[in-house]
Amino acid sequence: MTTISYQLYCSRNFPPLADTLTMLAGLGYKEVEGYGGLYDDPARLKDQLTSNGLAMTTGHFGLSMVEDTPAQAINVARTMGMKAVMVPAIPPEMRPTDAAGWAAFGKRLAEAGKPVLDAGFRFGWHNHAFEFDTVDGDLLPLDLILAGSDDLGIELDLGWVRVAGHDPVEWIAKYGPRMIAAHVKDIAPDGEATDEDGWADVGHGIMDWPAIHTALQAQSVTHYVIEHDNPTDHERFARRSLATVQAF
Repeated sequence: MTTISYQLYCSRNFPPLADTLTMLAGLGYKEVEGYGGLYDDPARLKDQLTSNGLAMTTGHFGLSMVEDTPAQAINVARTMGMKAVMVPAIPPEMRPTDAAGWAAFGKRLAEAGKPVLDAGFRFGWHNHAFEFDTVDGDLLPLDLILAGSDDLGIELDLGWVRVAGHDPVEWIAKYGPRMIAAHVKDIAPDGEATDEDGWADVGHGIMDWPAIHTALQAQSVTHYVIEHDNPTDHERFARRSLATVQAF
């Protein structure tokens, strides 16, 4: 059965969190995805979720937390009842510029994830567009990262795949067995939604959702995380996007 989640990062510009959780619950969401800025008080966050009938089933964690303080990351994930821990990105100054560097990063990421895996969680990488910038000819960083270990999963951000000029359906087929979740994100037509960084509510942009949904189901990817990096109205985005995904 497909489950639908909401990445709370979408609502970072609309405090307080308590109001966001109440809004999401009222719209019919049952699951949310966390991110690093929310984990200062795990017990309080868990109480806020529970009081709204919400579960935080997955979360984004900075590489530094996973690598340097794995017990802290594991404690957050365990307190929330998460099933998977994802590292969402590294800053530009940390990004390798050649294939050897990306391959080494993949091994570093896999090593950092070992305590998380040993604790019973799934562990993986969440892509943006920079992993599709070729190195050493035609090699792609995303492939090099995931070659670091077969235990590395991926939360494939379908919007960023399309922004990078690739077909999400092809990448779903390529890494479907390793997909922990899909980030369901839409892109506005060229020149539109400039005040929202060119993103769109799911189903109101250019993404071919019937084909993408079919591809995800064919690979038994059943966890869909709705996301928009910069909505001007998070209630509108959450409401319209949920309606779209429910109609899949």
